Amino acid sequence: MDILTSYSFLVVALGTVILAAAAGIIGSVSVLKGQSLIGDAVGHATFPGVVLAFMLTGVMETSILIIGAVSLGIIAFLLINMMTERSKISLDSALAIVLSGFFGLGMALKSYIQGNPNFNGTQGIDDFIFGQAAYILKSDVYLISLVSVISLILFLIFYQQIKIYVFDPVYARTIGINVKLINVLILIMTILLIAAGLKAVGAVLIVNILIAPAVIGMLWSNKFSSVLAVAACAGALSAFSGTYISTALTGIATGPAIILSLSICVIISMLAAPKGIVLKKYRMKKLGESL
Repeated sequence: MDILTSYSFLVVALGTVILAAAAGIIGSVSVLKGQSLIGDAVGHATFPGVVLAFMLTGVMETSILIIGAVSLGIIAFLLINMMTERSKISLDSALAIVLSGFFGLGMALKSYIQGNPNFNGTQGIDDFIFGQAAYILKSDVYLISLVSVISLILFLIFYQQIKIYVFDPVYARTIGINVKLINVLILIMTILLIAAGLKAVGAVLIVNILIAPAVIGMLWSNKFSSVLAVAACAGALSAFSGTYISTALTGIATGPAIILSLSICVIISMLAAPKGIVLKKYRMKKLGESL
C-alpha cells in the first residue's frame, strides 16, 4: 500500500495510464483499418528524429525531442505512401525498408554523438529506445496529457466520419466525407501519441500499446463504441498494473512490464472473451450436437 501513495509512483502511473488509454482508442482505428504495422514502422522512425533534435539543439528536453520525433514520423509515413503508390514495392516490403532504415539511422546517429566530445548530456537518449518510465517527470505527464487530450478531442469531433470511414470508405466518399482529411487526422493522432510515449515505452515497444488494447476490444465486442471503451480500459489497467509491478519488484523496467501486462490481457481475452477460443469451441460443439 505504501507504493500506491508514493509520489513517484503516482506521477509515473498517471502518465502511463493516460497514454495507454488514449493509445488504445486511437490505435483501434488503425487496427480496424488493417494498418497496425504502419504504426510500428512510424514508431521506429521517430527515434532518429529524437537524436537529430538533440544534435540540432543540444538540449535533452522532452518537448523539443518530440518535435523531432513527429517530424521524422511524418516523413516515414509519406515515404511509405510514395513507395507503395509510385512503385511496385508492396506495403509489407515498404514497411520493412522504412522501419529498419530509419531505426538504423537512429542507432548510427546515437553511436556518433555518444562517442563525440562535441555533444554532452547524451545519457537520456537510450531511454527513447526501450523506454524508461521510471524517470518520467511531472512536466512529461503534462505533455502526455496535453497530447492525449488533443488527440481525443480531434477523435470526438470527427467521430462519426471516422466511424463511417473505418467500416465503409466507399460509402464515406459518396456522402461527401473528406477521406484524405480523415487519413491525415488519424496519422496526426497516431504520431503524436507515439512521440509522447517514446520516453515511457520506447520506440521498439510503443506499437504494442496501440495494437494490443484494440485487439482485446475486438475480442470482447463487435460494436465500435464498445471496442473503444474496452481498449481504453485494457490499456489503462495494463499501464497501472505494469507500473505497480515495476515499482514493487526491483530490476523490472516499467515499459516492458506494461507490455507484458497487455500481453497477458490479450491471452486471457483470446481464451475467455465472447469471440475467444474457448467459447468459440463451445458454440461449435453445441451446433454440432444440434445437427
